[in-house]
Amino acid sequence: MAKTVLIVDDDPTQRRLLQAVLEKQGFEVASADSGEAAMAVLTRGGVDVMLLDLVMPGMDGMEVLDTVQRKGIETPVIVLTAHGGIETVVAAMRSGASDFFIKPASPERITVSVRNALKMQTLTGEVKRLKKTAGGSLGFEDMIAGAPAMRQVVRLGQRAAASSIPILITGESGVGKELVAGAIRAASERADKPFVAVNCGAIPANLVESTLFGHEKGSFTGATGRHMGKFQEADGGTLFLDEIGELPLDMQVKLLRALQEGEVDPVGSKCPVKVDVRIISATNRDLTKEVEAGRFREDLFYRLNVFPIEVPSLLTRKEDIPALVRHFITRFNAQENRVVVDAAPETMAMLAAFDWPGNVRQLENSVFRAVVLCESDYLRPEDFPQITGVSADLSELPPPPLPADGQGFEHPVDEADLPPVPILDEGGHLRPLDSIERDLIEFAIETYAGRMAEVARRLGLGRSTLYRKVREYDLDVDQARSA
Repeated sequence: MAKTVLIVDDDPTQRRLLQAVLEKQGFEVASADSGEAAMAVLTRGGVDVMLLDLVMPGMDGMEVLDTVQRKGIETPVIVLTAHGGIETVVAAMRSGASDFFIKPASPERITVSVRNALKMQTLTGEVKRLKKTAGGSLGFEDMIAGAPAMRQVVRLGQRAAASSIPILITGESGVGKELVAGAIRAASERADKPFVAVNCGAIPANLVESTLFGHEKGSFTGATGRHMGKFQEADGGTLFLDEIGELPLDMQVKLLRALQEGEVDPVGSKCPVKVDVRIISATNRDLTKEVEAGRFREDLFYRLNVFPIEVPSLLTRKEDIPALVRHFITRFNAQENRVVVDAAPETMAMLAAFDWPGNVRQLENSVFRAVVLCESDYLRPEDFPQITGVSADLSELPPPPLPADGQGFEHPVDEADLPPVPILDEGGHLRPLDSIERDLIEFAIETYAGRMAEVARRLGLGRSTLYRKVREYDLDVDQARSA
């Protein structure tokens, strides 16, 4: 989804000029002719960046900035004016502006300023998310849960958070069971208390008891000091037992006793230790079948399965895929210092059609790889080669065959047959450089049937530069591919 820029200027000519520049770069544009109108648009939401003229009748730019700050609106603001001065710059920046330029500004200056503001907003959002993650305060409001199945998970989680009832979260691997557990903790009365997560399937069998319940110094070979177990670490807070179905049977007995008695027996200790923990467990196994097969204790199952919550697979909540993709693009833009705008429509359709057996975790890793690979402003199908067969199905043409050395087409273009790109106009004078460049790029696109990687290689351009110039010159790549 393209980012939306709000242009606020009382001069209609300036609004049209700025709109033309921004739309050429792929941005959505909204406009307002006064400060009052700008605040009305901001209040409705959906604005990613605001370009704000400082000198306007009625509510001027400085008043808008002050109002934005007072209301806590986090939309980045770039101020512009025909009258520059250090006092003006300082006042605007103190009032929260993220950048400043004097009218008239070059298209490059405008574009760079808007992209920098978006990048800073992305970084700020990622810092907030990381702080929430580190503090264990990621809540249900931070979850992407537009699909009906996920809305049910949120409703159940919110109800469960209001008590200390034991919760069993089930679902396939990669659906986000730990995220749900963390959100329950964040919405509970124990939100400011410890949240300790333990993957029961990742602990060596001989260390399970010590890891969960702790041990005393000298209680076994290698026990060089006293160790506090996970139950004691989580005392007063929440203990999340992930992959509970992997717990050995002998440890299941001791876990059941700890839950029933509210105390643990550290290895080598002569007396039990009282603990107060709220238990949330999770598994990707069918524990009912595990009980029938004798691999899981029935009494422990009933103790844990008091309030079951099933997290749906990504296959059953495909409505959330576009929002998840954009969320991951934003995160990895910040993490990898990239500026990917969105996934192209055909890419989003491809991602929505895929079954995602690895669920949200697989989607996250796929988008991560695509953002790193991407050489344009939008994720393309070819940025997801790990999705077997899907990108090939969406290709409009098969790739031209390559010779054995892999350096070019099997049937290279005969330069003698190519119509030259003229460098002189009808009057015999040199044509403008941008005009020649446009014709040359258009000719290369037609010659190589819209295969942009080959066009970029032949012209000696980076693919991101080539795509930018294609947009600037309004060239039709699709027509070349279908010709």
